[in-house]
Amino acid sequence: MAYAMKLTPEKISQLGRLVMTAIADLDEVEIFEEPNTIRQEIIKILNNLMREEEEIDRRVHEQIASQKKTIPEGSAEWEILYRKYYADALRKLGIAVPTQQARAY
Repeated sequence: MAYAMKLTPEKISQLGRLVMTAIADLDEVEIFEEPNTIRQEIIKILNNLMREEEEIDRRVHEQIASQKKTIPEGSAEWEILYRKYYADALRKLGIAVPTQQARAY
């Protein structure tokens, strides 16, 4: 079972619009750039994050596959190792993973 989140370009675009709307609705934020330019930058950031997440997922799968004994994907042991290695990879990137979130996978 893979945990990499897959989003279609349409969903990413929709998220970009939602984030742009949320930013525009903030009283504390003054926008000096065209909203479409900001939305495009948001989409670029989201796409980069999705690629990073896919790379982490790939590395975690490789790390589990490199164990001395074969661990069947989807087994309880595999799931535990996946959560641990995934959380470790996020921590290495400076992303704090609360213990509860690490268990939510």
